[in-house]
Formats: sequence, C-alpha cells, structure tokens
Amino acid sequence: MEKEDALRALAALGQETRLDVFRLLVKAGKEGMAAGAISDALSVRPNTLSTHLSALSRSGLVHAERDGRSIHYRADLSAMGALTTYLLQDCCGGNPEMCAPIMTMLGNSVSVEKDRC
Repeated sequence: MEKEDALRALAALGQETRLDVFRLLVKAGKEGMAAGAISDALSVRPNTLSTHLSALSRSGLVHAERDGRSIHYRADLSAMGALTTYLLQDCCGGNPEMCAPIMTMLGNSVSVEKDRC
C-alpha cells in the first residue's frame, strides 16, 4: 500500500457515518448489504448514505456490485489488512516483543521481517 492509499482510507474512516457503515459491512460478511438495508440499519437518509458509500468505495475499503435494481456493498477486508500492515510494518522500534499483543490479535496476518515487528 502506498502512503496516498493509506491516507485516503484513513480519511474515509475518519467520519462517524462512514465508520459505522464499514463496521456494519464487516459484520455482514461476504453477503454484504443492499444500500437500502444499510440506510435502514443506520437510520441514514439514502442520498446522504450514497455520498458516504462513494467515499468508502473510492478509498478501496468497500466494493459495490449491482444485483438487479439494487446495489450490494461489501467491505474489502484485504484492503483493511493492507492498511493495517502499512500502519504496523515498522512498529516497535526494533522491539518485536512490544508488538506481540497486536500480532496475536491480528492472527499473525501482518508480515514479520527481520528487525521489524
């Protein structure tokens, strides 16, 4: 992940409604959710939700797929993994033991390089 991609993703998640949408889509899993269902679940007006979904889509954290007359949205967990890896790739100042709790929580999905966490 490049710095600009990380900034875009963090900016997208740095707004309350977009963070709520992303977390809801994570809970929904691979099935995702239709825009109307997201709107209902979060009590967000459809036109407002559309703006937030567009920002999340541009960031790469959410993907949309047309299903007949509706659009289903899904969280892209690989994009979130890439963001997490980007944020943690140089963590701990060469002290991997400091990163152990984070690594355990992430299930060791963050790559470990020599002299890096």
